[in-house]
Amino acid sequence: MLSTDVETDLTALKQGNYSLDPKHTSVLFKVSHLNVSEFVGRFNQASAELDYVPEDPAASRIRASVNMQSLDVNNPDFAETLKSCDWLCADTYPQALFVSDGRAERDGNTLIFRGTLQFRGVTQSAQLDVRINGATTNRLTGDYIIGFAANLSFKRSAFDMGRFVPAVGDDIDIEIHAEFIRN
Repeated sequence: MLSTDVETDLTALKQGNYSLDPKHTSVLFKVSHLNVSEFVGRFNQASAELDYVPEDPAASRIRASVNMQSLDVNNPDFAETLKSCDWLCADTYPQALFVSDGRAERDGNTLIFRGTLQFRGVTQSAQLDVRINGATTNRLTGDYIIGFAANLSFKRSAFDMGRFVPAVGDDIDIEIHAEFIRN
């Protein structure tokens, strides 16, 4: 049987350095389109490191990056348009980067990391909310993993990408559903 015991108490998780498992990672973005729908896309390549401190989860640190060239909107021609400098400018700025600074806040099983988001050559303050779903040992691989869901929101105009506001919304919502593997 492949069922596993899942630990959800943040102070009981194993201390250490964790890396994002690319096989179990989804990075989605949502933006309003013409105030009638949400356009949803994804990025297929991301990386992240978490330094986890169980005796004081708020002392943990996180660093995450997304490869802008890995944009996937289920339409290759439109993806190329979005990678242009009218939008992501992916050739010039190939990655978006979030780095936490200082202590996180803890709200139940959510760690609220404040830090900086570097995107399109602009650096702004940002907040990454990481809800820890739990941790377990993957019985197939033997790896100790932490599952999580994270959210980050920003205004695209703050990153010199305000073209077509308000027809294309200014607010961007990022969702990350993934697992960290303990190194």
